[in-house]
Amino acid sequence: MNDAYWKKVEKELGDKKKAGMPRITVRYEGLFDFDGLYAAIIDWTKNYGYQWHEQDYKHKVPSPKGAEQEFKWLITKRITEFVSYEILFTVHVWDLVEVEVDVNGKKKALSNAHLYIWMDGKIHYDWQNKFSKGGKLGQWLGRMYFKALKAQIDSYQDQLLYRMWNLQAIMKEYFDLQTKKFSYKGYLGEN
Repeated sequence: MNDAYWKKVEKELGDKKKAGMPRITVRYEGLFDFDGLYAAIIDWTKNYGYQWHEQDYKHKVPSPKGAEQEFKWLITKRITEFVSYEILFTVHVWDLVEVEVDVNGKKKALSNAHLYIWMDGKIHYDWQNKFSKGGKLGQWLGRMYFKALKAQIDSYQDQLLYRMWNLQAIMKEYFDLQTKKFSYKGYLGEN
């Protein structure tokens, strides 16, 4: 990475103490099991040690085409005493209609809708405010600690980004939108 990037990250550390990742999206239109999707995301969250927080829920009065819903889900994970991850899901569903489908002789409730999911990841540095609350010495120590971590910052960014790609792949697989190959599978040395 170039020096301009590091200057930006150092500025963010001083200002907001967070570094953003590129936005990842999933779009889908058709029949799906919304409860199953929700359970798949929660299962992924538990498997990787993240904490789940539902921040916002909006349900708009249904039109003749169907209901409109918006969700905001936040998942967080503390990596070290200095670094933490955050992934914000913004989910927008419109033209939502509940449909009962016959699957192998059993009736199953599914949703038919347009779905748009945005995932925004952030890495928080000094998430406990150990260095920013102190005086000048504490802030100086925080800057020195951050400079010492520069070699590891790329790996933290890669880990979060590939976790987000992995989650997107799970959602795409759920919606049957994905090819049979996942180019990033095994990148972090996990199953």
